[in-house]
Amino acid sequence: MSADTAVTAIVVAWNSAGALPECLEALNREGVAVIVVDNASDDDTAAVAAAHGARIIRNARNEGYGRGNNIGAAAVASDYILIINPDCAPDPGCVAALVAAAERWPDAGMLAPRIIEPDGRLFFQRRSLLSPYLTNPPDILRLPEGDCCAPFLSGACLLMRRAVFQRLGGYDPHIFLFYEDDDLCRRVADAGLALVHVHDAIARHGRGKSAGRAPGRIFRTRWHMAWSQAYVARKWGLASPALATALVNGCKTLLALFSFRRATIERYAGSAAGALAFLRGRQAVTREHLEPAPDEQDKRQTE
Repeated sequence: MSADTAVTAIVVAWNSAGALPECLEALNREGVAVIVVDNASDDDTAAVAAAHGARIIRNARNEGYGRGNNIGAAAVASDYILIINPDCAPDPGCVAALVAAAERWPDAGMLAPRIIEPDGRLFFQRRSLLSPYLTNPPDILRLPEGDCCAPFLSGACLLMRRAVFQRLGGYDPHIFLFYEDDDLCRRVADAGLALVHVHDAIARHGRGKSAGRAPGRIFRTRWHMAWSQAYVARKWGLASPALATALVNGCKTLLALFSFRRATIERYAGSAAGALAFLRGRQAVTREHLEPAPDEQDKRQTE
């Protein structure tokens, strides 16, 4: 099975015109079809995608990372989907190696390449908030030297069978940003499928280059990080960090005011506000003026 007929890449982009060319050129070299889901960018993201021959889905609003990927996946007909960030580029042979590994291990629900960071480090998260297995001691770093099962695989670049992605419901639509990867990895593992690190497949990650730095970006990022952490903790029956996050970061915000450093103030204030919003029952997607997803209980009642 060749990559050009088996795989469609989904690239969710928001103001990513600067990062997209390298990503799309690499995907074109790999011979895979590409869908760029443009999350209401106000730069040349759509034009760059069109110039590289990608199919474009234009969202009227920024749907967030997980919801954007769900929209892209719904338009895919190939056997596999490759979810990849705009600032990530596969090395030659990467996609073919991922597909070969998936064919070799049919019980693999998700596969990811060896992800190399800009400084040359290997990205490998040895622990996950939600991992039900392979929980390594926090003070020991064990990097893979070959293919192996993992507790977590990054959505910067991952391969899944389309049928598995659809059967598991894709990414949780309640989450706008952050911890959606952890949640999907947990559902893959709970379905009895493996998370596989494929060492011979390599992708280069230009972390932080996928979106511009808009005013208030730090506050917004920290807001969603705090909210999503509290949400997935509640979803999976873990102790809620929301109250402690709100109190600690609220105090840090007050102290940060004396520093007159906007980035520092936004960081702590955003974390406090996101945790407080969760405690008050606010939905992350409504903050972004999106329609909230049905609750899981509502879904079960309609099935």
